[in-house]
Amino acid sequence: MTRTPAVARAAALLTIVLLSSDAARAQDDPHAGCAAPPTYVPADLLERPVPLRAGVGNSHEPVTTTSAEAQAFYDQGLNYLESYVWIEASRSFHQALRLDPGLAMAHLGLSRVHSGLDDSVGARRFQDQARALAAGASERERRRITIRDRQLAAMEDLEDAGRFLAYKKSIDDALAADLDDPQLWLLRGNAEESNASGRGQRGSAGSVAFYQAVLQCEPDHASAHHFLVHTYETIGRIDKALAHGEAFARLSPAIPHAAHMWGHDLRRVGRVDEAIAQFLKADSLERAYYAKEKLDPSLDWHHGHNLDLLSTCYQHKGQMKRAEETMRASAALTVVDAYRAFNRRELPSFLLHRARYPEALDEARVMVATPFPQSRAVGHALAGQALLGLGRTDEAGKELEAARAALEEVPRVAMGLIPRRSAVAPWVDALRGELLLRQGRRGEGAVALRDVVRALRATPGPDAWSQSLFRLESMARTAREVGDWDLAAFIAAEMLDHDPAYGGSHLAQALVLRHRGDEAGDRRKIEAARGAWRDADADLAELKLLERRSAARR
Repeated sequence: MTRTPAVARAAALLTIVLLSSDAARAQDDPHAGCAAPPTYVPADLLERPVPLRAGVGNSHEPVTTTSAEAQAFYDQGLNYLESYVWIEASRSFHQALRLDPGLAMAHLGLSRVHSGLDDSVGARRFQDQARALAAGASERERRRITIRDRQLAAMEDLEDAGRFLAYKKSIDDALAADLDDPQLWLLRGNAEESNASGRGQRGSAGSVAFYQAVLQCEPDHASAHHFLVHTYETIGRIDKALAHGEAFARLSPAIPHAAHMWGHDLRRVGRVDEAIAQFLKADSLERAYYAKEKLDPSLDWHHGHNLDLLSTCYQHKGQMKRAEETMRASAALTVVDAYRAFNRRELPSFLLHRARYPEALDEARVMVATPFPQSRAVGHALAGQALLGLGRTDEAGKELEAARAALEEVPRVAMGLIPRRSAVAPWVDALRGELLLRQGRRGEGAVALRDVVRALRATPGPDAWSQSLFRLESMARTAREVGDWDLAAFIAAEMLDHDPAYGGSHLAQALVLRHRGDEAGDRRKIEAARGAWRDADADLAELKLLERRSAARR
């Protein structure tokens, strides 16, 4: 059987992911023996010497060392850690250890890095080394080592409420002894997330006060601003996220994620051109770094994520050629973890959105070929969507069965950014709803899709926000095609509430209003859509539709 390029790429990706990432150890490095078992990032890269750099943040934590240079590298590692730049955080902590092998807190920092890399064995190994050096550390640092012990214990059983409470209590006990320690307040804010793996990305309303306490201690603390951006996004206060995003970008100008975070929320308030500028700035910083360090961009979790959000900004503006080019650059990155595999949905979703069903089916098959159930579940679901578009309903039903089976393998509780079942299920349920509509079971299908709309909109995270918008648009098209105009109206209203700056939100409403005979409302929405797509590709299909509608009225 002849393989299509996408299917061949799927096989290659599966081979790469399943191969061990064992890399040759740096034999001339005196700290080679301290390394954890390899993650998807080669150990020699994680230990590579690094210089001191400016513009990476302003976190500072005094540690027990006689070396001012070791202190500086420790602080650098801390700043990279709090910006999720795992590779450079690791290099910085290792550099601190070269200068002071007895620096217990650098081992603790490496433990946290390896948690960020989803390497639980490495996280435990470095923590054991920190504890072995605790006798030479200060009382404050010994309290930090205890906190990390409690955190790792809770991370080993995320559903054990007792362990999670013991972790929180250890931070509270340490705060009672040192109320002016910004690091403890940051950790306490992290601990308000849904489980012990929280690191600032999924904060609740309860996190806000803890991060604000940091700003009371140090008014321009870059990491506090960073964590507040994520927290306010999660609870839907984009106005506040935007202000803290600007501060984080200003205080950490050399961190790509800082520019990127501001872009998150510029996009959410309709300032899409400014968001694109921030994502492009992040991309430029990353590419210069990869070139200088001779580093494979696939090893940096952030690169693909930044490209994904940049591409959906272009899609939002109707610049589909740029959107597709950027998505394909992201899709070409090697899939190294569940997060990246799940976000690989951008390209097949885009192709479905453009009604390019054979290509979408090919790209969905790439997702199915990974070992990650999150990716396989969504891949089967998107393959089913493509098959529905091709009129192959029976095959779409088989894809739904496969998607449901893969969904059962997805954990309900997961660490860090590993997608959990609640984030994956709406993609599977969407196929079920559309399949019901296509089979003529409109009542059941409409109920299912209304639930999907609510679930998609409730899913936190910047990827989910943009993907939900375009997924809703595709579902609205399906509703119109089967003649369920009540469902089409419901989805159009949800789109407008989700993003009133998007041309497609107005077009979806215009089509409903035209069906209802509301010509004045139809005209208003067409003009709003045309204004939103003022910089769109000249051949954008939606613009051609708007022109045909205008011509018909004349």
